[in-house]
Amino acid sequence: MGSLKVTLCAGAALATALCAPAAYTYAADGGGISVSPSSPAPGTDVTLRVPDCTEKTAVAVSAAFESDVRLSLAAGDGVLVGSSQVRTSVRAGAYAVQVKCGEQARKGTITVHDARRPTAPASPVAPVDAGGGGTAELAASGTGDGARVDPPGTAHTVTGLVLAGIAAVAVALRSVRSRSRRTD
Repeated sequence: MGSLKVTLCAGAALATALCAPAAYTYAADGGGISVSPSSPAPGTDVTLRVPDCTEKTAVAVSAAFESDVRLSLAAGDGVLVGSSQVRTSVRAGAYAVQVKCGEQARKGTITVHDARRPTAPASPVAPVDAGGGGTAELAASGTGDGARVDPPGTAHTVTGLVLAGIAAVAVALRSVRSRSRRTD
């Protein structure tokens, strides 16, 4: 039983050591700019959201925008928000978006699509009263402002792999222990 405790403690320490750098890398990679809608047509109004900025105001710059976007602190949630319009003369493609938050520069991407060729079929932007069972309440409690929710990142992947490794080691140790009991 003592070796199992040591193994689990060592696994937990390893998971902590591996996840901390991964989380730091994710936070320092300049991400964190959300553009809504993320794939607008030329002439479309867009809203930018930048969470966890150290400043109360900032400016977002992109070749896709008519002008620089003035961002200001949203009411009480610590997120800088601003709006602009995509230039009507811009061509379809990916454009960099840059925001300077104090000493940290953040980068994101906006993908402009050709208005004559929509990228996705039309879909509701708010919860629709069309059944849904137990998920209707979850859909209604979403952000409601079109903000994109990011999928699990590098830190989640590393955590899952470490936990799977710990489980494999625990199973192997238990198997060895039960074999040693049978031979006694």
